[in-house]
Amino acid sequence: MPLKLGLLGIGKIARDQHIPALNASADFELVACASRNASVDGVANFPDLASMLGGAPELDCVSICTPPQAHFDAALMALRAGKHVMLEKPPTATTRQIALLAQEAAKHGRTLFQSWHSRFAGGVDAAREWTRGRALTSGRIIWKEDVHHWHPGQQWIWEPGGFGVFDPGINALSVLTEVLSTEVCVETAVLEFPENQQAPIAANLQLRTGDGVTIAAELDFRQKGEQSWDIELFAADGRLKLTRGGSGLAIDDRVMAADQGLAGEYPRLYSRFAALCGAGASEVDWRPFQLVADAFLIGERRIVAPHQV
Repeated sequence: MPLKLGLLGIGKIARDQHIPALNASADFELVACASRNASVDGVANFPDLASMLGGAPELDCVSICTPPQAHFDAALMALRAGKHVMLEKPPTATTRQIALLAQEAAKHGRTLFQSWHSRFAGGVDAAREWTRGRALTSGRIIWKEDVHHWHPGQQWIWEPGGFGVFDPGINALSVLTEVLSTEVCVETAVLEFPENQQAPIAANLQLRTGDGVTIAAELDFRQKGEQSWDIELFAADGRLKLTRGGSGLAIDDRVMAADQGLAGEYPRLYSRFAALCGAGASEVDWRPFQLVADAFLIGERRIVAPHQV
């Protein structure tokens, strides 16, 4: 019997990825949606989460796709209503909030799946296996995209708690923390803030693993043309490169994986959520979030040209 799911927040990512994945899933039945200014055909529609929880009490789960500033209150409400919860990334506006949600899920015996969709890209599992038992010498991340394409007209991403370029950049950090066999910290950071916005449009980080390996990361929201979502790891005996956000994988220039990108990630994401719900377990890993928070804490702030949404 499929789990009955309500979707909160009907924006670009919900329409492009969540709804198609749910419609194709045997594990879930999308029965309700909540949005202030959008609706979805064929399901019950509500203006907000409270009315969805009250109007569709049969819901087993809530998947939250709103901007991160709204995640905490929504997830708290859903968990207290006895629903399993899946959170889009970034998980919350602050690191303390996600810790509190993990406690709340445990208190109510509900699943909290604090998801990182890029970890479900086609090349990530093989990349993780490649790093095991291998001594890395260096690494680099190039994560550059066009904010006007991926977040058209969205002001929330430039507001406090909106993450700016770290909204996509945290995807790279989620993959990195998944594939490395040792922990990693932020050593230095330079963050570029448009003079008219409250979140960075670009960032350069230097990360260092527990083994002393340096990994440089370049993040930028001003990329035009082809988008760049690449991670390279170097060892004395070889080189690994993840491309297209982890959906492509090459080892020593030999292609090992090339799948359908985001369209492949979200079905796997929901399959994992279903397994967690069935097992009565949660999955919460805020290490990528901590790296972003640390970049803000120690980063040098530089003011650059204004950015128009």
